[in-house]
Amino acid sequence: MHLHSYRLKNFRRLKDAHIELAKDISIFVGSNNSGKTSSTQAIQAFVSGKIDRFSLYDFNASCWQEMDTAGNLDLEGAIPDSFVLPSIDLDLWFEVAAEDLYLLIPLLPSTSWEGTEVGIRVSLAARSPLDLVRNYQRAKALSAGFLDGLPPETSYLPWPKSLTDYLHREMKSEYELRYFILDRAQFDKDFREIGDYVPDELFGEPSGGSILRSLIQVDNLGAQRHLSDPNSEVGGRSEDLSKRLSRFYKRNLDQRQDDHSALKALFDSEQALNTHLDKVFAPLLHKLADLGYPGLNNPRLTIKSALDPSHIMSQDSRVHYLLGDDINAATLPDSYNGLGFKNLIYMVVEILDAQARWVSMDNRPPLHLIFVEEPEAHLHAQLQQVFIRNILGLLNIDGDDGSIFNSQMVITTHSPHILYERGFKPIRYFRRKNVDHEQVTEVLNLSAFYQSQPDDRDFLERYLKLTHCDLFFSDAAILVEGNVERLLLPVMIQKVAKSLRSACLCILEVGGAFGHRFQLLIEFLGLTTLIITDIDSVALLPQASTETPDEESEDIEEFDVPEYTPEETAAQQQSGQGTPLLITKKYGKACLPNTPGAATSNQTLIKWLPQKKTIEDLLNVSDADKTHEFGNDAKVRVVYQIPRDVNWNGTTEFLCGRTLEEDFGLENAEWCQAAERKSLGLCVKGEVATPASLAAGLHKKVSSKSFDKTKFALVLLTENENTWNVPKYIHEGLDWLKNEIRIELENELINVDPEGENLEIGGTLDE
Repeated sequence: MHLHSYRLKNFRRLKDAHIELAKDISIFVGSNNSGKTSSTQAIQAFVSGKIDRFSLYDFNASCWQEMDTAGNLDLEGAIPDSFVLPSIDLDLWFEVAAEDLYLLIPLLPSTSWEGTEVGIRVSLAARSPLDLVRNYQRAKALSAGFLDGLPPETSYLPWPKSLTDYLHREMKSEYELRYFILDRAQFDKDFREIGDYVPDELFGEPSGGSILRSLIQVDNLGAQRHLSDPNSEVGGRSEDLSKRLSRFYKRNLDQRQDDHSALKALFDSEQALNTHLDKVFAPLLHKLADLGYPGLNNPRLTIKSALDPSHIMSQDSRVHYLLGDDINAATLPDSYNGLGFKNLIYMVVEILDAQARWVSMDNRPPLHLIFVEEPEAHLHAQLQQVFIRNILGLLNIDGDDGSIFNSQMVITTHSPHILYERGFKPIRYFRRKNVDHEQVTEVLNLSAFYQSQPDDRDFLERYLKLTHCDLFFSDAAILVEGNVERLLLPVMIQKVAKSLRSACLCILEVGGAFGHRFQLLIEFLGLTTLIITDIDSVALLPQASTETPDEESEDIEEFDVPEYTPEETAAQQQSGQGTPLLITKKYGKACLPNTPGAATSNQTLIKWLPQKKTIEDLLNVSDADKTHEFGNDAKVRVVYQIPRDVNWNGTTEFLCGRTLEEDFGLENAEWCQAAERKSLGLCVKGEVATPASLAAGLHKKVSSKSFDKTKFALVLLTENENTWNVPKYIHEGLDWLKNEIRIELENELINVDPEGENLEIGGTLDE
């Protein structure tokens, strides 16, 4: 048995999110404040069965207005039969094998039930909506009398100002947890109710909470971890007493240094305890070795007691580091090792401890769900990969054959190294969406993406592993043509779009020939993306369909041209999908964009956006044709070289370059042709009379074998960026992305109520 999936409704920014889990390990990723932590905290709170684990801030933003509107209900008038107050709901769906079905008999909807998925709903709902409104209105009427005697111009309003204000204090007494049996036959393939289905509520004994806790044990390893944290339940007077006793003992220790009987008793106890600890912790230390600790040059671990007479009242066992192999080897306390290994040790200890508690439970639940937040803290890249590669080995229990008991792990992370070790299948991507000016989250299962387009999928997995990009953690992505664009883009952003420096951007070097292979992934993720590519103009070479031209020149390019029916072309423009009738191989020789009849060899421009084949069409398309909008209001936009006025030698012409280097040379004509900038490699030899001849010279220069594009970029980085201009097409693209990111950030702002209090509605400050 395992937890197949769960759906959260009205919990913080997870207004209606369905999250599928893998049988063994799932990895939650997404940009900050996308709901990853909320999705784990919700299960813990609901399974605990404790109402005090919830607060009003756990309700989604849309619920607050509904609550305050309900607070004004006329209880003396006609009340609609459908009147309810918002609730937070968690639907848990268990995948059950036939031999384990007896474990979930209380949750079967009927004796005629068939299938493998069994569901239970836990709802945080008002005990009695009408009584709640009545209690609120009574409290509000009572508080109105407190205003007597106050100055009439006062803006002070006593509690409760609104129903939500009332629930700030009274939620624990007005709301309760309810449990319902879910019938899979009444849900569609996406686990949404069909029609007006109302599930049956669980009553009697055992209670719904007891049934749920008999099925699943949830443990969480939070992101903030410290080896020596004091007990959070001990503080104040108790902590002061402990310190006082310790100081008293230490002050009097010097007067008793000759009490060898007492010191011998401590020594004997310490020796016996060390032997005991060595036996107890030997399996744990062995498992740490499987996770890569100690490494080649790291000291081994040993556990020693710390019966130091001077700290006898305040100190217990501590982790030490053993330097050497002999019995008299020196040891160091845990504070003398790095944070990374301390974090690794702590995680292993916590996971094994949680597992041991689960195994030793009376009436042990068959499912153990473990959440681990940000295991990458303080770990270098290789150790992160070792951890995620071997972590499931910690969950193997001797004697368990997996027929009844099962452990599932969920990891939330911002580490690309962890993702690449596991691939696409376990990834659950938390995508932020703007729905009716409200920020919500949709959770995507990348195992579904893994099933589509195997060629593109395999290419993307290999590419992402090689580049270690942070695509899954970004606010937006920028796909660039090559190494030159990747090197220069940060400087160009600094020049023309400084606000983008505050955004989380992923810059991927993909090239025009491969950029279109990112289409499915970008659109699946719904990630706002700017594509900066080259127009790549070529003069088509005439040849028979069965012939291949003699490629004597490196300027000759081979490229694909898909042919669609008119209907398929419309479908391709609408959804980015479509199946071409055939793929034609074309050949062309690099030429200037203003060459009559020139085409493009750029596959991104042909197959993705704006789906045009000729240079004439590319230069005449509108901004709308260069942009595609996803269902979540995110967009993808392509930019490439476009004509503008080029001034040279007293003449102005309307021109553009074929590549970034050519276009940069036209945008900064006089600057690039100056003798002191010869090292850029763009100085054209001989007399250059007109802008057109300059463009021809730049094209010849950049196309030659001797031109070093990387050197061009590196030399440009040494120049003062205030002395040159960003090419127009890149400038326009960055302006577009800056505005898109600004709009999204504005939608993320915390709501403020009329009294000026920050409400943090819907728990949007998730991480």
